[in-house]
Amino acid sequence: MNALVFLVPAALFLGLLALGLFLWTLRNRQYEDLDGAASRILFDDQPPKESRR
Repeated sequence: MNALVFLVPAALFLGLLALGLFLWTLRNRQYEDLDGAASRILFDDQPPKESRR
């Protein structure tokens, strides 16, 4: 029973922290372009441009 005194507030704190981080990602538009991220992996990167001296 004494362990619940520590575990319940810790669980509530971690849950509120996770909720806060999720809301922060929503506000910063992390989930706006899900299809773009999925299709970008199919294309090759542009080759690096050679620098001329």
